[in-house]
Amino acid sequence: MDRRPSPPLLLLDAASMYFRAYHGIPDSVAAPDGTPVNALRGFLDMTARLVADRRPSGLVACWDDDWRPQWRVDAVPSYKAHRVAADGAEDAPRTLGPQVPVIAEALAAVGLARVGAPGCEADDVIGTLATRALAQGRRVEVVTGDRDLFQLAGSGGGAGDDGDVLVLYTSRGIRDLEVVDGARLRERYGVPDGDRYADLAVLRGDPSDGLPGVPGISEKTAATLLERFGDLAGVREAALAGAPSLRPAQRSRLVEAADYLDAAPAVVRVLRDAELPDHDDALPPAVADPDAVTRLARRYGVASSLRRLLVALGLPTDAVRDEVVGRR
Repeated sequence: MDRRPSPPLLLLDAASMYFRAYHGIPDSVAAPDGTPVNALRGFLDMTARLVADRRPSGLVACWDDDWRPQWRVDAVPSYKAHRVAADGAEDAPRTLGPQVPVIAEALAAVGLARVGAPGCEADDVIGTLATRALAQGRRVEVVTGDRDLFQLAGSGGGAGDDGDVLVLYTSRGIRDLEVVDGARLRERYGVPDGDRYADLAVLRGDPSDGLPGVPGISEKTAATLLERFGDLAGVREAALAGAPSLRPAQRSRLVEAADYLDAAPAVVRVLRDAELPDHDDALPPAVADPDAVTRLARRYGVASSLRRLLVALGLPTDAVRDEVVGRR
């Protein structure tokens, strides 16, 4: 019997990847007309590398249709408030914004699925697609630079204690991914699974997302409390009951943070049942729109990046012939 793991469904946290590409490659990398294409080129190269290294059965670029959903803001008003620009949009580098729709065009031209949904962040799309895939007995690998998605690691229970979801964390780059599974959560964060990691994230907070956490409760303290009392509900019950193993300052802080602790779990936990558009996550058997690939390669000077992606997918590279677009 062949016991090798089945090829995974690869779920890309697209915004995390193109922000990383933008900041990792100077915006002097430009199209023939001088338009910066550092995020575009980097995203394509990262995707090609992931496909070549992970050999997935399917791939979805998961999209932020709503980077700051109102329902999360209603629950915790400080959620991502520090990232809001004067016009109400996300505060992002001026030369990044125009590249994002071009990345979407490139995915469509090649034939790779891109999925977003109204009122949903990419995290919610990923949580929903991972849950669906696990129900179908598929393995999942999530590529992200966002620790929030560690709550998915080890989900499913279909491959031993560590489940069927690996989170490939990009903090060290695509060439040196940190693989986060159930064992890594236990080793690094002192929590037994992704559910408890979400509880830890609520208690600890996350300044990068505008989540204050409980004052005085560090990551290590949160892990200790969860180990002692089981889960967030158990920690709160212990505080209300005046458990003697809680220091008085901890008890008072947990009780005083009741409003935050009521609201934050729904903000921190990703959706698992979002309504998503129909899509096919299979890798394309042929280039979806060769003419569009050619136009993108010529217009933005990214022939080499598109070629690498097509090669990784096992597709012909006729649409990016050197004699058509020039060698880049």
